[in-house]
Amino acid sequence: MQQFRYYDFFLAGLVAVLLCSNLIGPGKVCTIDLPFFGAFSFGAGNLFFPIGYIFGDVLTEVYGYSRARRAIWAGFGAMIFATFMAYVVVNITPSPTEPWNATLQPALEVVFGNTWRIVAGSMLAYWVGDFINSYVMAKMKVWSEGRHLWMRTIGSTICGQAADSMIFYPIAFWGIWSTEALVAVVAFNFVFKVGVEAVLTPVTYAVVGWLKRAEGVDTYDRDTNFTPFSLKEEGQIARRP
Repeated sequence: MQQFRYYDFFLAGLVAVLLCSNLIGPGKVCTIDLPFFGAFSFGAGNLFFPIGYIFGDVLTEVYGYSRARRAIWAGFGAMIFATFMAYVVVNITPSPTEPWNATLQPALEVVFGNTWRIVAGSMLAYWVGDFINSYVMAKMKVWSEGRHLWMRTIGSTICGQAADSMIFYPIAFWGIWSTEALVAVVAFNFVFKVGVEAVLTPVTYAVVGWLKRAEGVDTYDRDTNFTPFSLKEEGQIARRP
């Protein structure tokens, strides 16, 4: 396994954004009034969830699909543990001798007591969406011969976020929300997340450029096995002088 100076930090960043946006974010629903469109409601976690896709783009662009794949699986494992921990903490019997438990327990149930549909939808949407994002990013890099980074980051995000939104919301809320509300939320969140990616494109350019110089690598996935069910590191690496 080849060692890199900064890979672990970006892996940790992806996992941290994923956990925070899925554990803290769903506890609050926000509303924003848009000119000509009216009020739209969304989970607060959506404000920061797109940053996870930027981490995924940077990992794939610099280190390649196979190393991004390891990061995705690390995030998936962290989500499983966080879900289990939240279930235990919420359902374990609170001490009757602690007076603040009367207020704390209902709050924990609201914030962390997600239904199985929301948990299943969130985990499946993340897994599918991130792998699609990384796969499209890697393939477009080979096809474009490393040119037009903006096209790859936005194009891969469009594919990944479309899958993420169309998987999560129907699994979590089909039959609970009206069809019109479901379609509106899916469309708004998709546009919002892709918009965040586009706005932060200059930041992505700066980080990718610095990281390639610092690590001395620029990975092209010409011979990579793109199965998601592997943790092997592979792919062709073009070293920078």
